[in-house]
Amino acid sequence: MADPNPQAASSTNSHPNDRVKLNVGGKLFETTVSTLRSGGPDSLLSALSHRPSGDPNPVFIDRDPEIFSVLLSLLRSNRLPSTSRRFSKQELADEALYYGIESRLKSASSPPPLSGIDVSVVATIRPASDGFASAFTAGDGDGSVWIAHGGQISSYDWNLIHTGTVRTHLEEINSICRVYSEIAALGSDSAAGLHFYDFSGNRNVGSVHWRDPSDPRIFKARVSAIADSTDSVFAAFHCPHKENSVLVVDKSTLQIQSELGRYTGGSAKNLVPGKLAWLPETGLLVGSSITCGAFGFSGYIRLWDPRSGQVVWETNEPGSGRSRRFGDPFADVAVDAEESMIFKVCSQSGDLGMADLRNLGDDPWVYLEENNPSLSITGGVGKYCAIHCYRRQVFVGRDGSLEVWSRGANGRSESEKENGVCEGLYRRNFVDKLEDSERGIIEKIEGGGDRLFVCRRGSEGIEVWESSNSSTVVSVL
Repeated sequence: MADPNPQAASSTNSHPNDRVKLNVGGKLFETTVSTLRSGGPDSLLSALSHRPSGDPNPVFIDRDPEIFSVLLSLLRSNRLPSTSRRFSKQELADEALYYGIESRLKSASSPPPLSGIDVSVVATIRPASDGFASAFTAGDGDGSVWIAHGGQISSYDWNLIHTGTVRTHLEEINSICRVYSEIAALGSDSAAGLHFYDFSGNRNVGSVHWRDPSDPRIFKARVSAIADSTDSVFAAFHCPHKENSVLVVDKSTLQIQSELGRYTGGSAKNLVPGKLAWLPETGLLVGSSITCGAFGFSGYIRLWDPRSGQVVWETNEPGSGRSRRFGDPFADVAVDAEESMIFKVCSQSGDLGMADLRNLGDDPWVYLEENNPSLSITGGVGKYCAIHCYRRQVFVGRDGSLEVWSRGANGRSESEKENGVCEGLYRRNFVDKLEDSERGIIEKIEGGGDRLFVCRRGSEGIEVWESSNSSTVVSVL
């Protein structure tokens, strides 16, 4: 008995090496079934591979044949050919989306694992309406980035392609945190409250204000720093009359769950945190505040346990007695949540100190040694410092220069370690060129995917740094 569906039978019996002819925009292509199916079972090309093997007529696709040639080469070798440079990222992404093989394009286009010792600038992202970024947040998994400029937020995907701009009701956005794939939490120095914006709907989905019935002035509190965990958002609120607190907000309801401390006054140890970081391993929140006045730098680091609302560890510099380097307070602080370490840059010596967050005591700091005299630090006096931990690397900006401290293959012996860490555990390298350091003072560094994003004072746009063999090619998006 004949098969009632000969096409299905032919499809079932097709061999991976069977040839398939395609007519794309009037140009004939011939490839194999296995190549077409390598784009994934849900791709258009995989569906076209299920034609009867005996059909002599090529399938006609009314698309650009030159770009299809690039994508076909991608399917064959898992690499983009040199001819791909003739097309923009947007053109390649649009065609890959049409054929359903965007995941293959993303895999081939993504930069290699981020290694600080060989990163270089590959692009500068400049939002069209206002190129000066007031804040930004990177996507940890895919290397995308959201940039706040003025009262707007522009989003750029994994391919650094602009995907949309949201105009908010705020005049200026000074802090931003991506709390969901399409939702950002925002804070402003010019408007009270913590605000949530949905990119998919281009709208404000809620706002949170600090309220106190006994003090109506609290309602005017503004947000200076934001962090998030799986189910909570942490926001540092501060009032014009110098009162501040860190509020814990439930992600699902946008309701305030608790208040972590309340501090009043203008002294350095009572100022609002300028940075917040969540530690998933321990369930603790790290907050730091740094100010620079006529007598130099001063500030604090606090660890809160949101479950109890209590401070579990605190240090103040100068004056806490927790650092044997009195008179050399930190100029910036960063947390490595992956390694449960905290790092600080000393304002006078420029040295980098680190402490194990699981073993904090009266003086937990270990200061990293520079064994190469040619790379010795000349001091931190008068230098603007920014520090960021990412992928077990510590990136430090000193004025306009960028350096990285990476874990060495071998630390020192166990007997030489102090508090679980040792001076020789990290090695230091400069990662920028002279022309890079002359572009302006580095104000913020953040990692996302296999990229590093750098913002400089007075410079338009956000620099994108990658580890890549073709990183000498600089483009402006």
